[in-house]
Amino acid sequence: MKPVIGITTFLSEKSNYSSVNANYIDSIYAAGGIPLTIPIVRGETEYEPYVTMVDGLLFTGGNDVAPYFYGEDPLKEVNSISSVRDEYEFALFRKAYEQKKAIMGICRGIQLINVALGGSLFQDINKQIPDTIGHYPKETATDELYHAIKIVENSRVHEIFGADRIYTNSFHHQSCKLLGTNLVATAFSEDGVIEAFESTEDRYLMGVQWHPECMTKRHPMFLKLFSSFVEAASSYKRNIAISYDKQIG
Repeated sequence: MKPVIGITTFLSEKSNYSSVNANYIDSIYAAGGIPLTIPIVRGETEYEPYVTMVDGLLFTGGNDVAPYFYGEDPLKEVNSISSVRDEYEFALFRKAYEQKKAIMGICRGIQLINVALGGSLFQDINKQIPDTIGHYPKETATDELYHAIKIVENSRVHEIFGADRIYTNSFHHQSCKLLGTNLVATAFSEDGVIEAFESTEDRYLMGVQWHPECMTKRHPMFLKLFSSFVEAASSYKRNIAISYDKQIG
């Protein structure tokens, strides 16, 4: 049976929708997973039933993580936060992390994971990192290759793409600063901005700063990221089934 992949949603305050870009859903499905969007429930802190349903969890893009979660006041460039979403995703992450389920973070997702594990963020890379290249071309199509990233050898992302350097799209003004517990950077843009990380532990925990879900149709190489993630979730599902069989056998 195919693995079920939980996909986080965002809360639209104006329309009161809990929704997500369909590119995430399409990419998970194309990679062989069963996509399941997880709604934001105001005031909920556990989310254990949702985590129990899934074999992997995908943290999606969107708002900035509120700076007070990593002990800072906001710069004036931080103008879109949602503590409701932050708390919802931290709760989901804690449960999935405890159970060693496959986890992937994209754009905001990589930042959320980093903060959840004790890391911090550059609130605005153009203001806080000298001589940055372009990272947020507002008038560019989301499936357009924009800047290069350098990939660390012997990393998961290097294994996935089989290359030292690739081009990606880019739509972010923040990035990971101090990395959280048991995380290691595995890709960088030319200006030193962290573009990917993974866990140093024996688990599938991976984050990327670009938006591969927007690229999978025009640039199929990016589907490899989702295939790797879905396969890890499938392995988790098989291991749980084997463990259960042994218990009742």
